Amino acid sequence: MDWLWLAVAGVLEVVWATGMKYSDGFTRLYPTLFTLLTMLAGFGCLALAMRTLPLGTAYAIWTGIGTVGTVLAGMVIWGESTSLPRILCLVLIVSGIVGLKLLGK
Repeated sequence: MDWLWLAVAGVLEVVWATGMKYSDGFTRLYPTLFTLLTMLAGFGCLALAMRTLPLGTAYAIWTGIGTVGTVLAGMVIWGESTSLPRILCLVLIVSGIVGLKLLGK
């Protein structure tokens, strides 16, 4: 169950980061409130996951999911670069996430 909490926390990180972009520097009320609520929910899920998961593994996977997800969101929603080097970097991050999961406790 803790791995599920961690996955949800990672997805919520992507959601709040995307919401932050829409908040326009916290100048738009509803996107700002959405961002803050999803941040709190994400941190709550991360805290639940860390009850039993190793700190380093949990935090690295959480930030990895968030990093990959936000880069993909940028590519899909805002047309950011989809160059081969960027894709290869994402593959490296995903490889690290998988490695941490497989080699964890």
